[in-house]
Amino acid sequence: MLVVIKGSEVRGGEAATAIPLLSLLVINEFAFFVTAIGAYIGIRQIVSTGIKPVYTITIVFCVLLSIRFLMLGIDLWPL
Repeated sequence: MLVVIKGSEVRGGEAATAIPLLSLLVINEFAFFVTAIGAYIGIRQIVSTGIKPVYTITIVFCVLLSIRFLMLGIDLWPL
């Protein structure tokens, strides 16, 4: 998340980001898929073993990060 946020900042007076746009989009997409898969695996773990607070908190954070990465990807995409 930090790499995407800091890398998407626009440099001084230039119209370019600190990290190239395509690299930012690839990093963001990879992070989205990893956190979404983490949420899916966590949900399957809860279904098989029962609800535990650590699993629940981790799943909630994975879902929230997935949503945030999705929104960042949409914001980064040049329309």
